Amino acid sequence: METLKVSTKPEVITIFDNYPDHVRKKLDFLRNLIIETAKETKEISQLGETLKWGEPSYITPIGSTIRIDWKSKNPNQYAMYFQCTSKLVPTFKIIYNNLFTFEGSRAILFEMDDTVPVNELKSCIGAALRYHKVKHLPTLCM
Repeated sequence: METLKVSTKPEVITIFDNYPDHVRKKLDFLRNLIIETAKETKEISQLGETLKWGEPSYITPIGSTIRIDWKSKNPNQYAMYFQCTSKLVPTFKIIYNNLFTFEGSRAILFEMDDTVPVNELKSCIGAALRYHKVKHLPTLCM
């Protein structure tokens, strides 16, 4: 397994610093889960951390963008977003329909007091980070 190179744009840190403390902890957890999953995935040696639509976003050369964010209009909720034109969220719905709450074909939603199912979410993250290598498979989470 190669060592993962994470390149972080400074403006990402500014966005994290501006979240309320209780929100920052939740998004830091998702951020660390994304980085941990990338480190554990042998095909991934680079992870970019940048902003897309003003939200912390993560991309690999072989993957689809993952974004994480919290919106003040839904203060008790935060989310992990995926490209809505991909097969990612529709596949996650088939596999994890009773485990996650989804928003259309673009997001997994979490309530502030939710216990995040780590292994299952890492499976979703791994599929997104390797999307261009797995999108042809019957289920992306293989």
